[in-house]
Amino acid sequence: MDITSIDKEILMFIQTNVRCNFLTPIMKAITYLGNSGLIWIIITLLLLMFKKTRKIGILSAIALIENLLICNVFLKQIIKRMRPYDRFSDLTRIIAKQSDYSFPSGHSAAAFASAMVIFKNGDKKIGIPALVLAILISASRLYVGVHYPSDVIGGIIVGMVCSYLAEFTLKGIQKLFNKKTEDKEVSKEGEE
Repeated sequence: MDITSIDKEILMFIQTNVRCNFLTPIMKAITYLGNSGLIWIIITLLLLMFKKTRKIGILSAIALIENLLICNVFLKQIIKRMRPYDRFSDLTRIIAKQSDYSFPSGHSAAAFASAMVIFKNGDKKIGIPALVLAILISASRLYVGVHYPSDVIGGIIVGMVCSYLAEFTLKGIQKLFNKKTEDKEVSKEGEE
């Protein structure tokens, strides 16, 4: 049994046994929160507004940009995985047809890129809810039928990698900025 067959079985189970009239509007709302990473962009902007959380906001912004490049510009275009509803006629989606490829899940990747930054670097009072939201958004992609489970797992991994990569990137930028500041100070001393 290959990964796509396992993915399909999980999606069929969700479609047959988990979907219900009560849960559907909730899961649709959660999935829409993740569209274009908008909720994570808003959270990042709010973090940037306050001095106490500005560094977390900067890290989240870097993680989201790196995620966009890795997930949407690079991986989706190279892998070009069909959406599950396009591949299997017995799988149904309950939201609009998606315009890009399936692997990895961009919603999951953006969610975990930002949420992991917040969780690792911020107060757990906001870090834990951010992770819970990331998990819910990721799960919603399976519920609405637009991603395979392996897409979501791949997105989570990409997002987590981007959260660590953002820290590495920020340290590199700070080193570069500090070096330029030191070089300017040395050249000023040489002029005196």
